[in-house]
Amino acid sequence: MATLKSPITCHVLDASTGKPAEGVIIRLQQLEVSGNGGPDIFHPLAKGYTNADGRCLDLLPPAGSHEAKTEKTELISGQTYKVLFKTKEYFERTNRQSFYPWVEISFVIENPEEHYHIPLLISPYSFTTYRGS
Repeated sequence: MATLKSPITCHVLDASTGKPAEGVIIRLQQLEVSGNGGPDIFHPLAKGYTNADGRCLDLLPPAGSHEAKTEKTELISGQTYKVLFKTKEYFERTNRQSFYPWVEISFVIENPEEHYHIPLLISPYSFTTYRGS
């Protein structure tokens, strides 16, 4: 039996220690583009935390699971989403200062049937990301 997983997953590694970043708060948001010249707004969809391995595997309930009770769990083709990582709190818990209080990664869903994995490498004064698999 196949295991259902979130259509969007994340992995955060602390490059300054070479270890997973446990307990990082992650927020998933969806863009609403204003059609009347007003501001574009990101709306919250989900919240999660990285586990001891620095992974967040349950950010959104997978489509078809009993937890997926709303259409908001269905990814939309052409839609822009944003994952926000609350890095300041992580570094404060590890008694370090950091320059970036959070990291925002915006991306467009091309195919809602695909899995989207967003790795993030952090250190107190830098970060990098790429599209994972």
